[in-house]
Amino acid sequence: MPGTRKLGKPTAARMAMLRQQVTDLLDTGRMETTVTRAKEVRPLAERMITLGKKKGLANYRLALKFLTREDVAKKVFDELAVKYADRNGGYTRITRTGTRRGDAAEMAVIELV
Repeated sequence: MPGTRKLGKPTAARMAMLRQQVTDLLDTGRMETTVTRAKEVRPLAERMITLGKKKGLANYRLALKFLTREDVAKKVFDELAVKYADRNGGYTRITRTGTRRGDAAEMAVIELV
C-alpha cells in the first residue's frame, strides 16, 4: 500500500495514477516525475518486481491485478525477475533534477537500477 501522501487527488484517482506510473516505469525503465510521486511509486514498483521474483500463478495474477497492461506483467516475470534475481531489494533509484518551470515543483528521475 502506498504511503500517506494524498497528492491532491481522491483515492480512486490517486491509485489509478500510481498504477499507470508503475506500469510505465516497469515498461520503459525510467521516467521523470515530481519527487513526491516518485517516492510513492518506488515501493509499488519494487513490490511488483518482488512478485516477479517469487514466480507462481498466484503472484502473476496479483501483478495483473495492479498493473494496467498484461505485456508489462509478462516482462516483469520473464525479464526483470531474472535481472534482479540475486538482488535483495533496492531495484529503483530516485535522482533529483531540479525544479519544473511553471510551478517550481521539485522534479526527479526514477529509474530501475
